Amino acid sequence: MGELTTGFQLGVIGALFLSVASSVSIVICNKALMSNLGFPFATTLTSWHLMVTYCTLHVAQRLNFFENKRIDMKTVILFGILNGVSIGFLNLSLGFNSIGFYQMTKLAIIPFTVLLETVFLKKQFSQKIKLSLFLLLLGVGIASVTDLQLNFVGTILSLLAIATTCVGQILTNTIQKRLNVSSTQLLYQSAPFQAAILFVTGPLVDQYLTKQNVFAFKYSPLVLGFIILSCVIAVSVNFSTFLVIGKTSPVTYQVLGHLKTCLVLGFGYTLLHDPFTEKNIIGILIAIVGMGLYSYFCTHENKKKQIVDLSPSSQIKDKDSNTPLLGHQEKENHFEAKKATKDSLV
Repeated sequence: MGELTTGFQLGVIGALFLSVASSVSIVICNKALMSNLGFPFATTLTSWHLMVTYCTLHVAQRLNFFENKRIDMKTVILFGILNGVSIGFLNLSLGFNSIGFYQMTKLAIIPFTVLLETVFLKKQFSQKIKLSLFLLLLGVGIASVTDLQLNFVGTILSLLAIATTCVGQILTNTIQKRLNVSSTQLLYQSAPFQAAILFVTGPLVDQYLTKQNVFAFKYSPLVLGFIILSCVIAVSVNFSTFLVIGKTSPVTYQVLGHLKTCLVLGFGYTLLHDPFTEKNIIGILIAIVGMGLYSYFCTHENKKKQIVDLSPSSQIKDKDSNTPLLGHQEKENHFEAKKATKDSLV
């Protein structure tokens, strides 16, 4: 039991490290591509990311690196479209709002996710966890939010972006655990549908936001090189996103996302010489304290939960409930044998 717990913890640490390293790398790469080389087509680029991810996983599956587990096709399609739409709404939110309001939109994802999980999944968050999340959001807000300009269309788009992102990430975690599919299997099944929705809508969204046509853009060898590099890094980003959400929770993934924000601000200052103020430093320090407390409280509560799960009374309950659970699992397996299924973060 101890070895299994240690192995799981190492897996979580590895997933978190891969997510942070790949996400910071792709932000730096995309910043160079968009700011320095003048390639502004973010939504279309994301569709290319997802297609390259699918092709890479398809090759890996053919080489037997992982087993393709089929799931209900309707679930796969709806899940893929939902994630694709959420990316589109986030990009539209950035286009219609100020940078400060867009950052507030991303900050709002954590409390909204907590609310949804509490109401619909009956998940409990302790006061200590809520306090650490508040400190984290406060710190990131101080560090990254500048101006706050409101407009009706931008606000509606931001609300839609928050709702679709939260539901998509909760489903990523729920599908992996309830249908017993790995992050690789889920990503492999859903990536084509995410890519398809963005292939269709991406050029239109980008043209509306940038007033430029992605197909009329002059692609120099340097631009093509950075696009290829961005797509390669995106494979790791997409994989680690599903891996982290599957092994932890949607809230933990969002906490990790704000750690990336702090790291990107730091790298932007040291590598790209972006402006950096005392306000940025204070905000990052508060956010780091919040992240540290969140990590400590989560670890402490998980240990307490493991002790309760290993207690004799808990094991007796497990025995009593074993038969109906097995019956339910057989019904699920029969359902999977008859229908096609699915699999699934830039």
